[in-house]
Amino acid sequence: QVQLVESGGGLVQSGGSLRLSCAPSGSIFSLPTMGWYRQAPGKQRELVATLTSTGNTNYADSVKGRFIISRDNAKKTVYLQMNSLKPEDTAVYYCYAWRNANYWGQGTQVTVSS
Repeated sequence: QVQLVESGGGLVQSGGSLRLSCAPSGSIFSLPTMGWYRQAPGKQRELVATLTSTGNTNYADSVKGRFIISRDNAKKTVYLQMNSLKPEDTAVYYCYAWRNANYWGQGTQVTVSS
């Protein structure tokens, strides 16, 4: 069982930046895909960005050019640098990982004030 631990959420003004981090607790061999999803109030959970261990990225159109996903394979940690934040980016952000099954973090709140 993989447990993902997120950090870095908070409150920021529109146009500001935040950086999210996520790492698995305990010992695990590898996580081929890691990434981030988000869920705003009253909406379905949606993809933000994913990154494979070989460097393939996938971004939601709404965050392209503003968010950057990266990972440290040695630490099995994934990061999400969020720039030029907008109020519509307000959501709970969930860390995601895949290794033979889908794994989710507990979520971290990101609030962008106008």
